[in-house]
Amino acid sequence: MESTLEIRKRIHEYIDIADERILRIINGIIDVEEREDNYPTIPDWHYDKINERRERYLTGASKSYTWEEVKEKAKSALK
Repeated sequence: MESTLEIRKRIHEYIDIADERILRIINGIIDVEEREDNYPTIPDWHYDKINERRERYLTGASKSYTWEEVKEKAKSALK
């Protein structure tokens, strides 16, 4: 049985070479899925968490790093 990752990869590869008819069919499927109640949405708690982290960043309560610092930390962690 194929994993979700394998299925996604196969679909991406297929879409890259698909003709207009197939693309329109897939687009129709997406349209229907988006109208369904079960279409995944971002829950409110996620926005709350982002806002909380943003506030901590803006007030200086949380540490932030430059891209260069992040790269250095990653490199040193690999040693």
